[in-house]
Parts: sequence; structure tokens; C-alpha cells
Amino acid sequence: MSDPVRLLVADDHPLYLEGLVASLEAAPDLRVVGQTATAAGAVRLAKEHLPDVALLDITMPGGGLSAAREIAAACPAVKIVILTASEDEDDVVAAMKAGASGYVLKGVAGRELAAVVRSVAAGEVYVAPRLAWLLLRELSRPRKPEPLDELTAREREVLELVASGLSNQEIGDRLSLAEKTIKHYMTNILAKLHVRSRVEAALLAQKAGLGEERPRG
Repeated sequence: MSDPVRLLVADDHPLYLEGLVASLEAAPDLRVVGQTATAAGAVRLAKEHLPDVALLDITMPGGGLSAAREIAAACPAVKIVILTASEDEDDVVAAMKAGASGYVLKGVAGRELAAVVRSVAAGEVYVAPRLAWLLLRELSRPRKPEPLDELTAREREVLELVASGLSNQEIGDRLSLAEKTIKHYMTNILAKLHVRSRVEAALLAQKAGLGEERPRG
């Protein structure tokens, strides 16, 4: 007989948590190794027990999505299932981006939840059927390209220095490049960002968090 699927369960409603644990442990191939009511507790228990699957409530103190991100980063082998009453499209997409492999609506039958846990533990992805089309619609939307993504690493470096207020000569000195080369980079940068001046380019860069203000005086 194969080893049981080891579970971490996190939900801040005591009665629901108790019933959830009892339902899951009724299955002979599932075993709950940790339970908690907070995101911090979920992260701590995930690191301590390294369960196969973590079932996380999206609205528990500290946030289920925050816990999902931390667990996904610290314990990549742990599969994450978000268990929630939310049918909001943004929550579905955010859960997947946070590292979840499953999105299950509360109210699901115990037998069905157990089946979802087994499939996610086996490496599959599950989204509640009536929400799956929302996720598919979001993923299929054309994305507006970010202008800064078009820049090469060197062009981005030059732009960051422009955003910090350096002149072409100062940038050249900083990067050990000729001023003429910096001017060439700036021509490319302006074209890729679809702006007409280095001031506009600098403002766009600062808006994206690049560069830092130079001290005055």
C-alpha cells in the first residue's frame, strides 16, 4: 500500500476546520499532519512538516494568498489548494499566480474534495468547473506589452542612470563607455519607449521604479 497523502489544513472557522479535518481523515489514504487558523501558522507548519498538500482558506488572518506565496517559495514540493467561498475572477487568477495548484469552492462534498487532493498531490491542476472558464478567459486575454521589457540589459542600465539624473558624459564615465556610445543607446531607448526626449524617458523609468534622486547641492 502506498503512503498516505499528508495534508496541512488552514482555516479560521473552528467548526468548519474541525469538520474538514474529520472528513479528510475519514479517507484511509489521507492524513492531516497539521492544522491552523492563520497564514503565519500555515507557513510555519508547512516548513516544519513538508506536507504533500496544503489546503488554505483565502480569507484567514494574514491571508491565504500571502501564505501560498511564502509556502511556494520556501517549500516548492508542497502542492497548494485554495479552499474558499469566493467566486471572484481576480481571486482565481491571483491564487494561480501565488503558486496554487487547486482552487476549490467551500460547500464541495467531502468525497469530491478528497479526490481533488489526490489529483493535486499527483501533480494535476484543479479549478472548480464553473470557475475554470474565468481563468481560461483571463489567460487568453492579449497582454499589453510593457515598453521597458523591450530594452536590452545595457539599455535598461543606461536608462536607470538617466532616471537618476546623470548626463551622457557621466553615464559614459560610470559604464566606461564613450559618450558617443551612450548617445547611440539613448536613440534606441527613445525609439523603444516611444518617447521624444530623455526627460520623458526618465519620467517613464522613475514611474517604473528605476533610478534614484541625486542629492542636491
